[in-house]
Amino acid sequence: MTTPDLEKPADGFPLSRKRSRGRPRAFDLDEAVDRALELFWRQGYTATTVADLTAAIGINPPSLYKAFGSKQELFERVVRRYAELNGRVVQVALACPDVESVVRQFLTGVIESATEPDCPVGCLTIQGGTACREGEHEVTDLLAALRRATQDALEHRFEQLKAEGGLRADQSPSTLARYVATVGQGLAVQASAGSTREELMAIVELSARTVA
Repeated sequence: MTTPDLEKPADGFPLSRKRSRGRPRAFDLDEAVDRALELFWRQGYTATTVADLTAAIGINPPSLYKAFGSKQELFERVVRRYAELNGRVVQVALACPDVESVVRQFLTGVIESATEPDCPVGCLTIQGGTACREGEHEVTDLLAALRRATQDALEHRFEQLKAEGGLRADQSPSTLARYVATVGQGLAVQASAGSTREELMAIVELSARTVA
């Protein structure tokens, strides 16, 4: 099982558009993954059944298994798709010129993603693994790895800024990255609990001033 490297551009994680030979499928794979993404995001991996997925996609179970192999394999495709979307948020932040703007841009991107009107609130990497059962550790490990990839990408950028003299002497790139990632995850949880963008942006401003 692999996870995306968020330091690569978003187009480094395309969903496969390759079609098998023979009779074409009666549904679009990319659209099916997006529908499954919304369902897993809203309900979590464990609570989402094959019946839920087939109803959302509009296919029967044999077609789902033929296209994706299993519920877990479909979830892995969903996580790759989410990484593609999340990767764009991270890449914009990493391109910022100083630590304050990196933090502000990243956390703002988290809020925008977590409160997008047409998407479930919160974050798939947190909500997707909620209440996973024993034996579903591969699912939680996959989501944890994606969160870690985000933190690693931030740490790499902060190391660059430190080398350029852009961090205070008391600032550790690894600790700073962990702090920012933790705040981002907290913002996503707060969004899922009903906090507004305005309320969450106040936390962003506080965090940005803290690291400046």
